[in-house]
Amino acid sequence: MDAGFQIEDIAPIAILMDELRSEDVQLRLNAIHSIPTIALALGHDRAREELIPFLQDSVDDEDEVLLALAEELGRNFEEYIGGKEHAHVLLGPLENLSAVEETLVREKAAESITKVAAVLSQSQIEQYYIPLLKRLSHGEWFTSRTSSAALYPAVYDKVSPAIQEDLRKGFTSLGSDDTPMVRRAAAKWLGPLLALFSQQHIISDGLPIYRKLQQDEQDSVRLLTVEDLIVIAKRLTPPEVKEQLLRQIKQSIGDKSWRVRYMAANHFNELSEAVGVEIVREELIGQYVQLLKDNEAEVRSAAASQIPGFSKLLDKEVILARIVPCVRDLSQDTSQHVRAALANQISGLAPLLGKDVTIEHLLPLFLHLLKDDFPEVRLNIISKLETVNTVIGIELLSESLLPAIVELAEDKSWRVRQAIIEYIPLLSNQLGKPFFDEQLGNLCMSWLGDTVYSIREAATVNLKKLTEVFGVDWARVAIVPKVVGMGSHPNYLFRMTTVQAITTIVPSLSLEIVRSDVIGPLLELAKDPIPNIRFNVAKALEVMLIAFGNTAEGRAFIQDWITPTLERQKNDMDADVRYFASRALAKVAAPSS
Repeated sequence: MDAGFQIEDIAPIAILMDELRSEDVQLRLNAIHSIPTIALALGHDRAREELIPFLQDSVDDEDEVLLALAEELGRNFEEYIGGKEHAHVLLGPLENLSAVEETLVREKAAESITKVAAVLSQSQIEQYYIPLLKRLSHGEWFTSRTSSAALYPAVYDKVSPAIQEDLRKGFTSLGSDDTPMVRRAAAKWLGPLLALFSQQHIISDGLPIYRKLQQDEQDSVRLLTVEDLIVIAKRLTPPEVKEQLLRQIKQSIGDKSWRVRYMAANHFNELSEAVGVEIVREELIGQYVQLLKDNEAEVRSAAASQIPGFSKLLDKEVILARIVPCVRDLSQDTSQHVRAALANQISGLAPLLGKDVTIEHLLPLFLHLLKDDFPEVRLNIISKLETVNTVIGIELLSESLLPAIVELAEDKSWRVRQAIIEYIPLLSNQLGKPFFDEQLGNLCMSWLGDTVYSIREAATVNLKKLTEVFGVDWARVAIVPKVVGMGSHPNYLFRMTTVQAITTIVPSLSLEIVRSDVIGPLLELAKDPIPNIRFNVAKALEVMLIAFGNTAEGRAFIQDWITPTLERQKNDMDADVRYFASRALAKVAAPSS
């Protein structure tokens, strides 16, 4: 819109401007989220000349308002001020935001600046962005210097070699800053920047910055250099890695701070792939074993999570000689979290070791972990059994597996019982229909009679998922008769479970099965003396209306079976029954209208 705007256009703008000056934080927050609207109403020229300067002066505000402002300015806001050629105007308010005290605001401002950088031309970058970067890098307060570290990677490969040299020098000074927070930011952003360096500058400039940060007195800085190490290793040849990085790799893995060792353990597979198989086999096996035997449980857990990935790089004999003994020790670890991490990964060794070795060395460990006192350990083993099943076969597995599942299914903690129920469909898919019918079918039905409502509810959802896994024909034989049979139980809770189970599984069944096997017993329960059961029947009928009301055959079924029952229930003595019956009848009317 040009300067000849109408008087009615001014009113909303004035209101929004007033809201930005309001004392109510929520109003200011709403106003910030509306600045695209203000910009549209003002038009490109006035948005640049009036709105942006106003926002630039608005940094003295609550953190949540500033965070919202930093976010809005990074959402393609250049479109509201005349397009890419004017995008540099946004750098003013964002520069102010990237120097505030609150970390979240600074990080969001830096993120938005890099988004703006993506649409700037080279001349705009050199004229506006680079000076901003230098101002922040040399700022008096550490906050601006911290923010500046994130801004280097966004433009490094878009500027001339001379400016690139300045940027390398600027980043080097951030890596030597007096303030730990700045050095931490430098360590965090060094990796993305190094990815843009030429090969020669990786060695001449990147390595010195990395080495200085890797030797930092603060462990919070050193731990961030592990990811930088991986980036450098990917760019170097194995002989260069050996010569330039091996010492640093060993220092990080053996660092006196457990947090640094944890980071090394957590990224060990990435690091191993970056340095190459030869160095892994010559130098890193001992280092990895050292992490698996670390004093700190967190480090052992992180190292355990890398076992299959690292073992892929080793020969079978080496896995057996060096890794399996550690796995055996970890399965007896005093920390339940370490055992849980191991249980999550141990199955990944089976394909690498083959059937005979798995049966001899790993199967006893699976059995041991399946009997672990800590439920998460047992569940982690069960959730990853498919890998083991493909290697050693179902017969061997089922002999040991079933007792553990039954034990979990009867655990005194209902949360454990609920967790194992959620794994049953996955397990059934892995182990197949015959095994399920023979070993787990009765167990799944027994959960429908559990004393805890959440378990009964989870059991009905489980039946629906099993129907999706094995198909409706299987459900007709294996599930429907048992569910319907509970409808005549003297205890009303069992009858209620029947209704709820039908409600849950009906959308997965065919109309033919519902008509022949389900609707009759359900309508009998519509006459139950317990009002709760009667109104749950109305809810079940409503689900059937939605599931089958889309076909002519379905509508005929509804007309013959469901509508008469709901009409009867509409006059029930109980108010809830009348309400749910009326609600369902409204659904009958809706499609025809």
